[in-house]
Amino acid sequence: MKKKLESVFEGLLWDSRLIVLSAVVTSLVASLAMFYIATVDAYFMIIHLGEYLSPSLAGEARNALRSSTIAHVVEIVDGYLLATVLLIFSLGLYELFISTIDKAESAETKSNVLLIRNLDDLKSRLAKVILMILIVKYFEHAIRMKFETPMDLLYLAAGIALLGVALYLSHAGEHPPAHDKAESH
Repeated sequence: MKKKLESVFEGLLWDSRLIVLSAVVTSLVASLAMFYIATVDAYFMIIHLGEYLSPSLAGEARNALRSSTIAHVVEIVDGYLLATVLLIFSLGLYELFISTIDKAESAETKSNVLLIRNLDDLKSRLAKVILMILIVKYFEHAIRMKFETPMDLLYLAAGIALLGVALYLSHAGEHPPAHDKAESH
């Protein structure tokens, strides 16, 4: 009787991992929503680019439109990066808790970014994409920043240096793939 009860409990415990499907599905839906939003933003930005060609637009107005367009491009990139984070998160959770994605394993164009082997893999991939989002956000902020004092420029330079250090540290622990090591011998 004890063995039967233990078996039933362990079965329920193991099947409880399926609750992760709610996070997988909602992350995937949120990813699709972000891809849609970023694509619509890109579409409208491209439509408004025709104004840049207008001969009546000159001087300061052209510079304002140019700055606005660059800011929109940065926002679009940010939207696509966020959509990518959500997609990687969704696929990673599925692979870690539910099942390997057979189609991804056998695909000719498989990407190691989407193959998640353990929680550290997922965290590492998400951290790198989130770092890219932070860099894009910093760039967006830097574009809109008004440089009124030399300290403003110093703060900008310090921020860029810190981003460089963060990028360096995010790649510092990586090892080259095994085939690269074999070719070097």
